[in-house]
Amino acid sequence: MAIGRKARRKRIISDGSIIQVSNLIKKFGDFKAVDNISFSVKKGEIFGILGPNGAGKTTTIEIIETLQEQTDGTVTVDGFDTLKNPWEVKSQIGIQLQSSNFYPQLKLTELLKMFGAFYDTNVDAEKMLEKVNLIEKADSYADNLSSGQKQRFSIATTLINKPKIVFLDEPTTGLDPQARLNLWEMVSDIKKTGATIVLTTHYMEEAEKLCDRVAIMDGGKILKIDKPKKLVKDLLAKGFKKKISRQNATLEDVFLDLTGRHLRDE
Repeated sequence: MAIGRKARRKRIISDGSIIQVSNLIKKFGDFKAVDNISFSVKKGEIFGILGPNGAGKTTTIEIIETLQEQTDGTVTVDGFDTLKNPWEVKSQIGIQLQSSNFYPQLKLTELLKMFGAFYDTNVDAEKMLEKVNLIEKADSYADNLSSGQKQRFSIATTLINKPKIVFLDEPTTGLDPQARLNLWEMVSDIKKTGATIVLTTHYMEEAEKLCDRVAIMDGGKILKIDKPKKLVKDLLAKGFKKKISRQNATLEDVFLDLTGRHLRDE
């Protein structure tokens, strides 16, 4: 069995991109959730996929993660075709899980060691928790964590197999400003290790702050891909003017000035 699987492995030489999506189509009956899109993600970048609900971004990411199969088109991850070599793809990626996926009877250290067993990897659970500022919660259960703590722990689980690519699905939704800033710092730290990050978010400020490039989707299509600053520059070049009263601070700045920027957990 192992020999047969190895024989089917075929790595495709890429142009330096770690993810390549070509003419991707996904249909559900007569509905095209993803409508013939193509893009690539460079090694080591933070790539954002933005779009309103129903734009097709979640379906696209789940196909890249091998959680769904496409109707047509090809996807390669680190040179491996997602349809032909799904296990090789899975070994290269880390996927952010929702807290509901964690066994409620296991402590955080036990959960991390369990995930390590899935990857046949020895895990220093305490060191991993320390990286995400959760060492004091080592003997706690996931259900007893605050929203920010759950998100940080979820990210810790994505890093167990030292993935080349990390997928983060709206990682700061529902977090207070301090917790959101802490998550941003964590994402930046992950990038510094050389990992590639694919991020979805509804917060445009978050995309501008973190992403090297973003793809904007709607109706199953990619409308535009570029660096956030370039997209803004192009819009201004078209004559766009936003009616705003200029101010040098926001309500969030006031909030952080009064309450501090340090991370707090319930």
